[in-house]
Amino acid sequence: MYKYEIILYWSSEDESYIAVAPELSGCMADGETMEEALENIQVIIGEWLETAKLLGRTIPEPKMKFAYTMQE
Repeated sequence: MYKYEIILYWSSEDESYIAVAPELSGCMADGETMEEALENIQVIIGEWLETAKLLGRTIPEPKMKFAYTMQE
């Protein structure tokens, strides 16, 4: 499992959950459930990193930023 920040949100337009890894330009995935979107983004992050290595691009170190919000 990669340690990059992931932003997860519901998209009414796409009618699916969207997962974005903002530290990796253009790295995003979707899914019918939150869990599916999170699983899919892990695959896409792996592919993003593999492609960056093949192209000799700089791979950013994960910033390990975490934020939690709880609503009652």
